[in-house]
Amino acid sequence: MTEPYAVPVPKGYRVGAWEVREPIATGAFGSVYEGRRVASEEDLPGLPKSAALKFLPTGTGTPRQLTHLRELIQREVELYRRLKQPRLIRMYETLTVDDPASPALDGATILVLERAEGSLSALLAAEPRPGAGPVLLAQICEGLAQLHHAGWVHGDLKPANVLLMADGSARLADFNMAAELEGTHAYTPAFSTPDYTPPELLWSEIGERGRRIRPSADVWAFGVLAHLVLTDSFPLPGGTPTARRGAAAAYARGADELRLSPELPDAWREIVRDCLARTHADRVPTNDLLRRVEAAAGTGRSPRLPRRLLPRRRSRRTRILATAIAVVAASVLGYGVSKWADVGGPGSSGGESEKVTPASYGADELRTDKGIPAAYRRLIVDSAHDCVQPEVTPALIAALLKAESDFDPDLSDPDKDEYGIARWTPEVLRWWIRDDGVPAKETPRPPITPSESIPAVGRYLCFIEPRLRDNLSGDRRVLLATAYRTSYKKVNDAGGVPPNTGSYATRVAHFLKEYTPQDRDYTARVAHYLEEYTPPRKT
Repeated sequence: MTEPYAVPVPKGYRVGAWEVREPIATGAFGSVYEGRRVASEEDLPGLPKSAALKFLPTGTGTPRQLTHLRELIQREVELYRRLKQPRLIRMYETLTVDDPASPALDGATILVLERAEGSLSALLAAEPRPGAGPVLLAQICEGLAQLHHAGWVHGDLKPANVLLMADGSARLADFNMAAELEGTHAYTPAFSTPDYTPPELLWSEIGERGRRIRPSADVWAFGVLAHLVLTDSFPLPGGTPTARRGAAAAYARGADELRLSPELPDAWREIVRDCLARTHADRVPTNDLLRRVEAAAGTGRSPRLPRRLLPRRRSRRTRILATAIAVVAASVLGYGVSKWADVGGPGSSGGESEKVTPASYGADELRTDKGIPAAYRRLIVDSAHDCVQPEVTPALIAALLKAESDFDPDLSDPDKDEYGIARWTPEVLRWWIRDDGVPAKETPRPPITPSESIPAVGRYLCFIEPRLRDNLSGDRRVLLATAYRTSYKKVNDAGGVPPNTGSYATRVAHFLKEYTPQDRDYTARVAHYLEEYTPPRKT
């Protein structure tokens, strides 16, 4: 090591299924090492041969420091645990070191993360204004859109927190500043990187819960990052972060104008300008930003990498499927990996341990009083959250399953070659059953379990949505389900619901309305006026 590591770990140290190898990076609150799996794949299926082991401190320090470190750890683990998105780095499991003989390590938290090949920061140092910059920016923006759609703010977007995978694609990482939105705001620790912090937060008041932050802070950071990637310069003048912070303050007060680099391509100039609007209210919303960035990058709705960055053996179909990749979820700190049970209806059995799902899980998006089996709620809600497309909702997936099988996990229709709760044809399911975007080597064989069927439905709907034309007639969610039953090409050709699928679309529309929670404000207004307009009872 050439610098002190926040958590020094000797090479060869073993914890869980892993052996520590070479150091990768360190920061103020944790250190990352290459990890080699020492347990056999048969004993621990699903774990890769190598991973990145992120050691977070044991908490040696003052009580105030301990509380702060614990909060940072909990933030990062909670986001990994709850979000499963294609553009976020994967976490395989969490571990806690139990080694009283090594006080410096005993009690440390370890995040076992997907092994990246490098960071955007390292790429920019070696290759300013990289040729793949526009494509990487589209993927970074896609990651932000996935975070914001799920109700989270990253809070510390910068090149060091964008990791590059073996195929050259980008994923967001380092979520110890991330926070879940509570209405329009979230609360994060009282520090961040000045060059990527919007002016309104540079001198904002810090409350007991930290600093109030909006998604627009990530939009500002993206504008700075895009300018840096495309021009090798910051958008605000100054030779040091302190000078640039002063320039940001002058710009926010209206004392100076934004002078973007003349080397910034025309297609990106207005994008960066709208990201760096003086006030948060004037910044471009994330969904609009994603659409504009993809257009400027020339990637369409499904960013593709330049050929030189792609693995040699990936097919065209595999690259298309890359937008449907979902990350591995891990359970809360100290409890290891949580896998889905092969839950079924009465009489069904699965090979994995049962995971009980509360009947109220996702109640704000999926009604609890309309007969949706509790055993499938978590699969339905989380599968919808895996997709960045807002039309792919838990209520839509539930309505589709109801229309397809009446939630029957044992459905078998050999004449149509359709099986399971989602009536999958095995040859089609092969393309969607894996969560890494790669088609399965072998065609699945019936019976097909809900834990295989339902996430695949979410991935397939997420693939279909951007391929439906914008000028179709009818509820787009119903059209999505109809395209699942037929194909998106048939829906596009018909300009809406094809005639021979009208009854199916009607059933989906009925259950979609039934399963979608009523607007609470609307319900409250109805109750208010009902009380106001009802004559008083005579006594």
